[in-house]
Amino acid sequence: MSAPVPRLLEIDDLDPASLRGILDDGIAWKADPASVPAALAGRGVVALFQKPSARTRLSIEMAIVTLGGHPIYVRDEEVGLDSRESVEDVARTMAAMCAVIAARVFEHHTLERIAAVVDVPVVNLLSDAAHPCQALADLLTVREQFGEIEGRRIAFVGDGNNVAASLAYGAALSGAELAIASPEGYQLDAATVDRAQNLGGNIELVSDPYDAVRGADVVYTDVWTSMGQEGERELRRRAFAGWTIDDDLMKSANDDAVFMHCLPAHRGEEVAAEVIDGPRSVVWQQAANRMHSARALLAAMTAGAH
Repeated sequence: MSAPVPRLLEIDDLDPASLRGILDDGIAWKADPASVPAALAGRGVVALFQKPSARTRLSIEMAIVTLGGHPIYVRDEEVGLDSRESVEDVARTMAAMCAVIAARVFEHHTLERIAAVVDVPVVNLLSDAAHPCQALADLLTVREQFGEIEGRRIAFVGDGNNVAASLAYGAALSGAELAIASPEGYQLDAATVDRAQNLGGNIELVSDPYDAVRGADVVYTDVWTSMGQEGERELRRRAFAGWTIDDDLMKSANDDAVFMHCLPAHRGEEVAAEVIDGPRSVVWQQAANRMHSARALLAAMTAGAH
């Protein structure tokens, strides 16, 4: 089992060895479910959701259950973060009863406030700045497809958002080359690029999706308009016009390249149906790996905590 992990607010809370250990466990336990340890037997994990998500709820709850623990799903309206009770007091109450606090929030600072006042592990299930659990599943999928992540070229086509940021850090920690193609005004911010490069990352920002995809092993995209950005939908559709990943764009990638998407997907916008539903798509494998990677993460976080 991988080394203990005190928190995961962003993927670079892990070092390369810890990340590799989590991926190793995720792959091994997926292949042999009987070998999954009862790391959470008799313990609860709270899953606090300010923003709903089918994949995130399914993956974290099943990860907890298969480790022998009890998932406790809590919506913001039940606790009233900062409206009825402070974030800090809610976190202290949860930590008094649960082994881990996992939270899907609007603002990344909310997670930082939680982590600052509790002595149990804290997991970022998504914030406006980061999506590290998605990055874990992404890297696990690349490992399964190619055996190793190091030296592989990943092309991300689309908005330089929280998914792209966590992928940039995860690629850096794993030795992968990352090319991100975004329209003007939607590029990954300079601070994130610097942070990834300081981790040893080989990251390239381009303005043409063909330049990113050329020679890629993995072609990855996300929706053009994320939850909370609905008011920008038409503006974004115009900005991303012509950026759909279709069969023609996939031809620029390596012959054995795969297509990935963190979901939900909008066929005909960021990806054509023939790609996401075609033979090169590993999207559903990637979705399933949300559970396998979360399970390995939680086991690492609670190792030796009995």
